[in-house]
Amino acid sequence: MKFGAHVSIAGGIDRAPKRANDLGCECFQIFSRSPRGGKPPELKDGLVESFLNECGKYNITEYYIHTPYYINLCSEKEELRDSSIAIIKEELERGSTLGVKYIMTHLGSSKGFNRKQAVNMIIEGLKKIIDNTNFSTKLLLENTAGQGATMGDSFEELSEILDGVKGSEIAICIDTAHLFASGYDIRTEEKFKETFDKLSETVGVENIKLFHGNDSKVGLGERKDRHEHIGKGKIGIEGFKNIIKNPSLKKINMIVETPPEKVGDDIKTLKKLRDT
Repeated sequence: MKFGAHVSIAGGIDRAPKRANDLGCECFQIFSRSPRGGKPPELKDGLVESFLNECGKYNITEYYIHTPYYINLCSEKEELRDSSIAIIKEELERGSTLGVKYIMTHLGSSKGFNRKQAVNMIIEGLKKIIDNTNFSTKLLLENTAGQGATMGDSFEELSEILDGVKGSEIAICIDTAHLFASGYDIRTEEKFKETFDKLSETVGVENIKLFHGNDSKVGLGERKDRHEHIGKGKIGIEGFKNIIKNPSLKKINMIVETPPEKVGDDIKTLKKLRDT
């Protein structure tokens, strides 16, 4: 398991690898465009070459892109659904240009539809994304904390969506803060085993390709998305130890998305758990 963080691309996408290295990252995650909207910066050949050279300089071979926050594959507005599909496709293309392993996306909010309708719309959107495409970068779906009408907060729902695109290479990114806030406990060995068994029986461990490693400012099942530094929140250090020491999960990387001022400390904490 490698550890990394979400880092800024301010000043150019090729600045990200050094920022990651300075934090002690072994992998990293970026936005390739503004998460709030607007046209993405052009990936000119010289910029791509510089980015790849910087990754090589710091011996970082695995890195990821997070799609913009406004993605919604089950929106009431057809225009937003269509633009979400187009942007995810564009990010897969940009990721492939940069040698990105995976991009991950939130699924969106089902406001205006029941859950079953929303699941079907998400599956339909994902099929449009992957049909007639062959990107080297693959797509991950991120679980949510369950706030409001957001989709993807349960293993069963994620499993149903994966079943709807069976045969594709779409897989899952598990955010630990979202996991905990949506009601899955990992704080003790016993509770972690219960959650791990549920995960194995539904989504399947083989479909987990990345962790977002975040502690939670809110308690179990509070259904709010509030990230805290590793070991400083309601999950606690034992929860992360349970993940890191599990033999079935040891090859899955973890990206930290905690408040920026102490991200380097979080990376050190996770490495210590892994290496001792």
